[in-house]
Amino acid sequence: MNIPFLGNRRKKAGEAVIVADPEGVAELLSECELLRSQATRAGIRLDDTTASLEALDQLLPRWRDDAEILPWLGNDAGLYLGTVIVRTVRGAAWDFRPDGQPVVRLLSGREFDVVTAGQEWATSGVPELSQLYGEVAET
Repeated sequence: MNIPFLGNRRKKAGEAVIVADPEGVAELLSECELLRSQATRAGIRLDDTTASLEALDQLLPRWRDDAEILPWLGNDAGLYLGTVIVRTVRGAAWDFRPDGQPVVRLLSGREFDVVTAGQEWATSGVPELSQLYGEVAET
């Protein structure tokens, strides 16, 4: 598969995916349509700020009753967390594991699996998105 903004994805096992258009990837990953829809219904504006993460943490988790929505919302929550990190933490950028999983890579080289973090938040509410952001931002 060759998607222009991702670069050539035909890599050997274990090699990272080269991102040719980081802005295009960031825009695509920031869509988070289901999460944005849920937030809008609750009166929360997702503006890529830490305040919006705090507001999401205060949502009543009605989605936990819907096994079909839960994994999608968790995925979106993780991608939104990653979007806020990439847009507000100096040197943070999207990257992809060899299996295609999006992660945020910090200037220190530390990799942060935002999708797994978002799924944990959607399932249990712990740790909170704003808490995760704080942990990443201070490193």
